[in-house]
Amino acid sequence: MSALLPSQLVYRTGAEIFWWSGPIVVLILIPLLDLAIGVDGNNPRDEDYELLSNDRYYRWCTYLMIPVLLLALVIAGSMLAGDELSVIDKLGLAVTLGFAGGIGINAAHELGHRSEQLERWLSKIALAQSGYGHFFVEHNRGHHMRVATPEDPASARLGESLWEFLPRSVSGGFRSAIVLERERLARKGKGWWSVDNHILQAWSMTVVLYGALVVAFGYQVLPWLVLQAVVGFSVLETVNYIEHYGLLRARRPDGRYLRCSPRDSWNSDHLVTNIFLFHLQRHSDHHANPGRRYQTLRTSEQAPQLPAGYAAMIVLAAIPPLWRRVMDTRVLAHYGGDVTLANIHPRKRHRILAAHGVAA
Repeated sequence: MSALLPSQLVYRTGAEIFWWSGPIVVLILIPLLDLAIGVDGNNPRDEDYELLSNDRYYRWCTYLMIPVLLLALVIAGSMLAGDELSVIDKLGLAVTLGFAGGIGINAAHELGHRSEQLERWLSKIALAQSGYGHFFVEHNRGHHMRVATPEDPASARLGESLWEFLPRSVSGGFRSAIVLERERLARKGKGWWSVDNHILQAWSMTVVLYGALVVAFGYQVLPWLVLQAVVGFSVLETVNYIEHYGLLRARRPDGRYLRCSPRDSWNSDHLVTNIFLFHLQRHSDHHANPGRRYQTLRTSEQAPQLPAGYAAMIVLAAIPPLWRRVMDTRVLAHYGGDVTLANIHPRKRHRILAAHGVAA
């Protein structure tokens, strides 16, 4: 667990670096394991689809993440509120908790795509730790409709750095979720403060969760809860940055975008990260077939391939010059050398086109 594991490692070894076990595991250990173990490009057989899709083992893998993360949050809360840890150690524990929360958002992502009411409610509960409940609305009814277009705040543009993307995606996704949910409620003849408001339902769970932790451990725990939430949703948005960087759906003759295909999302078959992230890296198939459960997702020859798993790509994304050196050439290759087919950062469009000998 995100709190118990580092505490035991520190107490048994005396090495306080283990308070930072979250980023150590995600940003160092998993990329090394991906490199050592490699990729798994096998797809489930068509004849096994129904059996695999209905296998409840895979559902329980997502369900059980929720009590584990909540228990870890309680354990961490008691440590963060006490005086035994230094500020640096508490910082490491909060960041570790945030990385775990980011993985929890991924579980919420999987559950939020399901039609079963239980799983949709569990998705909102899983989002409570990060305080990112509006993701439930924006991802399903916003991002999936606008993905790989300039209108989508969660689709990164060619030439856009991670640090430019994060504020645009966070603020744009928030605004979009409010608009989408207000419109849905209006169609049902209900106002914003309706109990049917999915965003308020999810946000209320965060209020209850944080309120209970404050009652249990005192107000001194609140800044650390906010910090771990920011880390958690920043990890999510960094993954968003990776998933669609520079990709643009083609248009029909009437100007509307074509249906999302495997060509419109970056894919990765690196095995270890796929295990940790419920096959999220098979993102091309997820967007082309959002109803598929994670265990049935397939790799596709049409999909552009990342050079490494998401864990390693997060490190790469944090260093914009290195990211662009690695990824811009892949975007260009995906479109057969025609940079005009890419989703280009508006403010950098003239420079990028000129660099490729194209008149703006």
